[in-house]
Amino acid sequence: MEQTLRVGVITTTHGIRGEVKVFPTTDDAKRFKKLKEVLLDTGKDMLAMEIESVKFFKQYVILKFKGFDDINQIEKYKGKDLYVTRENAVKLQKDEYFIVDLIGLKVILEDDSEFGVLTEVLQTGANDVYEVEMTDGREVLLPAIKDCIKEVNLLEGYIRVHIMEGLLD
Repeated sequence: MEQTLRVGVITTTHGIRGEVKVFPTTDDAKRFKKLKEVLLDTGKDMLAMEIESVKFFKQYVILKFKGFDDINQIEKYKGKDLYVTRENAVKLQKDEYFIVDLIGLKVILEDDSEFGVLTEVLQTGANDVYEVEMTDGREVLLPAIKDCIKEVNLLEGYIRVHIMEGLLD
């Protein structure tokens, strides 16, 4: 499993005092209020950045990092990803998973026969949808609901599914 989880992407600078506009890639942008530190992927290494202040503007989060007080200091990080360690990640409820942990899992049927591999998680309004590449190369979309997703086992690396009538038509 990945040890860091992406929470946002720096889109541009905000003002001249070192603030950045971040597009959040987390379900709850308000979580930035509780974060003390993020890891900035510079392309070469991960740089720990202490968060000094957090504001919200439309769908963006405006962050100010400690020690970065000028637009010229922070401008080079436009387009870079921000991560948190698993210890600083949002605590998940029962039957909740990080998308990064699901992608690549083997998908098996209730009779333990191999069905495919989970390639993508689509987030819709009602429920997530799992995109699965079947063993024959075709793709199928499975709703992430209890009637269809019977078991997720991250330790063993599989998802057990029930194929509901009409899903493969």
